[in-house]
Amino acid sequence: MVQTRFPIAAVALVACTATASAQMLPPPAKPAAPKATAPSPRAASCHNGASFDRFLTEVKQQAVAAGVSQRTIAEASPYLVYDQGIVNRDRGQRVFGQLFTEFAGRMAAAYRMQNGQQHIKQYAAAFARAEKEYGVPPAVIAAFWGLESDFGANMGNLPTLKSLVSLAYDCRRSEMFVNETIAALKIIDRGDLHPEEMIGSWAGELGQTQFLPVHYVNYAVDFDGDGRRDLLRSPADVIGSTANYIANGLKWRRGEPWLEEIKVPPNLPWEKTDLTVREPRSTWAQLGVTYPDGRPLPNDNLAASVLLPMGRFGPAFMAYPNFAAYTEWNNSLIYATTAGYLASRIAGAAPMRKPAAPVAQLPLNELKELQQLLVRAGFNVGKVDGVLGQQSRAAVKATQIKYGLPADSWPTAELLARMRGGTAQVLPQTTVR
Repeated sequence: MVQTRFPIAAVALVACTATASAQMLPPPAKPAAPKATAPSPRAASCHNGASFDRFLTEVKQQAVAAGVSQRTIAEASPYLVYDQGIVNRDRGQRVFGQLFTEFAGRMAAAYRMQNGQQHIKQYAAAFARAEKEYGVPPAVIAAFWGLESDFGANMGNLPTLKSLVSLAYDCRRSEMFVNETIAALKIIDRGDLHPEEMIGSWAGELGQTQFLPVHYVNYAVDFDGDGRRDLLRSPADVIGSTANYIANGLKWRRGEPWLEEIKVPPNLPWEKTDLTVREPRSTWAQLGVTYPDGRPLPNDNLAASVLLPMGRFGPAFMAYPNFAAYTEWNNSLIYATTAGYLASRIAGAAPMRKPAAPVAQLPLNELKELQQLLVRAGFNVGKVDGVLGQQSRAAVKATQIKYGLPADSWPTAELLARMRGGTAQVLPQTTVR
């Protein structure tokens, strides 16, 4: 492990047995099969007008061709019903519109850090085995565990099969959710879960770290030795499976750091502050980047990017190649940065510094206007929704460079005024401490 690895409390490395899951959650009461609702007429537009029943018949045929037994198809059929409400939620979702400091302040709060540390101690054997086998530090696993379900307390309350098949019939991501539906049937077929146990989020994610069924099939492991891969009730299975996914699905690099808070100088070449730009730490040190307390960065060749989730006046982080696992887990930069920051806190890092002064934020209507202007300028920003996603940030940076502004990817009133043609009045921005 490189010398900047965050300290993790030592845990004894012992064989993980079923006793690691001694405090499993009790099995849920068997719910009634869900009721169906009528699909929106537009839902069939990508299925040559086929009704939901006909579509479902084809999905079942695909599942059988993929090796799912007829017994499982029959067992799952009462739960394979359409719910327009699920599709409405998918089409209407609007998340991660908050500032990073607001989201991280709520989601990486002290109680969640402490809960993560407590779980690492409670399930020390499983965490130690997972780190030995997969190379993923306990704090990284615990942070995802805490963020996704508060360690199993909030896994969702909707029938998974209903959610998956409803989203499969809808045309927005039909192919993806057909595959997820078939994967869910495979979970049942191999004896990991029963249909009535499959309760989770509206988007079809399952378990204490919210795996989509394809990930469940590919990466869930029986870490407690009971013959099932149970991510709903077995803490050991949750720990081992999450480590397996991070290591092999997200390509975690054993022994390397993921995210560290830094302090940036006022004259940093801001165009370099981007996840697509990696420089050796020695280069960042020469440019004046330090740790928050002023300590110098190591003078080595470990590649890293400077990440400014709120521009040059907000928090600053050094993102290492392992940070890519976070953006792959969830492509929201705010979520990914929060997850990496929470992991660092669980591992012993100090709380991040508060900005020296309030960080100005464009109001929602002006963020949308800026996105519209960027689209007119030829940029692809994704949805014009006032949410500063990766595409919008890249477009903002390119436009800042064009106008000779500090290219820190943070939208400002000055940038908006330039894009309006320089004639519009610069309105006061919202400030967030």
